Amino acid sequence: QVQLVESGGGLVQAGDSRRLSCTASGRTFSTYPMGWFRQAPGKEREFVATISASGGTTYCAASVKGRFTISRDNAKNTLYLQMNNLRPEDTAVYYCARGPAWLTTPTDARDFDYWGQGTQVTVSS
Repeated sequence: QVQLVESGGGLVQAGDSRRLSCTASGRTFSTYPMGWFRQAPGKEREFVATISASGGTTYCAASVKGRFTISRDNAKNTLYLQMNNLRPEDTAVYYCARGPAWLTTPTDARDFDYWGQGTQVTVSS
């Protein structure tokens, strides 16, 4: 059983930066790609960013490209999402998730098997 625990959410102002973390249990973290998703009130969960198992390949959604950066530290079993120049439309619950080992940078939520409980990010204007 894999447990993912997000942290780092909170209330920020537009233009601020914030870094989210996701710590995974177990000893297989480095063999799976990971992703970040978010869900705003009344909206469906949407893909934010994904990173390969080694960390060498990343991909971000167009809505956050150039502002958000996904990274990982496999020695610490931790996934990160650095969010810069935050906007009110970035307000959402952010989730980390584990992707399937056979995909390099998955983006479809249906392919991810383990999810964290989510952390709220609220951006005020």
